[in-house]
Amino acid sequence: MDMEQFDMPRYLSVLPLFSDLFPEERERLARGCQLRRMTRGDMVFRVGDPCDAFYIVVLGQVKLYVSSPAGQEKIVELVSPGQSFAEAMMFLSMPCILNAQALADSVIVCVSKQAVFSEIEHDPRFSLHMLAGISRRLHGLVKDVEGYALHSGMQRLIGYLLRDVEDEISSAVGIVTVSLPVSKATIASRLSLTPEYFSRVLHELEAERLIEIDKREIRILDVQRLASYGSH
Repeated sequence: MDMEQFDMPRYLSVLPLFSDLFPEERERLARGCQLRRMTRGDMVFRVGDPCDAFYIVVLGQVKLYVSSPAGQEKIVELVSPGQSFAEAMMFLSMPCILNAQALADSVIVCVSKQAVFSEIEHDPRFSLHMLAGISRRLHGLVKDVEGYALHSGMQRLIGYLLRDVEDEISSAVGIVTVSLPVSKATIASRLSLTPEYFSRVLHELEAERLIEIDKREIRILDVQRLASYGSH
């Protein structure tokens, strides 16, 4: 990606968060944005850092996580291209309460708090878009808590594998291939599973001829059987 030729207003126009803004509003907001290139392992921010911006992933992937004093990690969210993060912390005017780290070489947009607040003053409608984005994230986190509390580890893993075909489970035929975007250990942490349990369940599903594993490629051999298997 040519960082110097990156068209910030045009990029903002394709994001749901900013698509309804007038061109002059996007131009104004773009002036408060900064493009950052991250290499794998770089920290976007750490717990305790001031949160004076929110971020959008353009390329790559970012993990949001917390760490125990013993160094154990719990991944809260994996953020992919087109998704944003840290909006709520920015509005709280409090230090960051979690860590954000690039999982791969990434490009992110840093949207300054000053630019956001200035845009809200110009047009209060903008705050509705921000609230909608925060609400979507809250809804996702509530679904996560529901999954941890009510679903078995097997069900959580199957749900993850079927996340992109949920609306087509009843009609899906043939083999569906799922590419794991990050390591199995990272996904296990995201699902609140140990890496050992994650691998054990995958191999159980493979033994049942529900999936085939080829490194990070998971071929789902029977979507409907896999969906029902988790409820046994």
